[in-house]
Amino acid sequence: MQEILQYLKDHGERLDAEIAAGTGISLENVCRYVTELAARGEVIMCRTTRYIDDKKIEGMLCRVAGYIPPASPGRKSKAPT
Repeated sequence: MQEILQYLKDHGERLDAEIAAGTGISLENVCRYVTELAARGEVIMCRTTRYIDDKKIEGMLCRVAGYIPPASPGRKSKAPT
């Protein structure tokens, strides 16, 4: 389960199939682990339907709960005062 959490921290919001492909864990196990993580409040999960090239793709969209990624490096614009 820690591997899934780390994958989501590194790559942001992903579908369950993308998590399975990226981590090498079977889709069935990813679904089970993500459901357990959502029950603990570590992951935000929702069911979604996407249409890619007129093909219906249903899955679970997941992201880490309460995680704010670090700011990207480089110069930042100043807010006008």
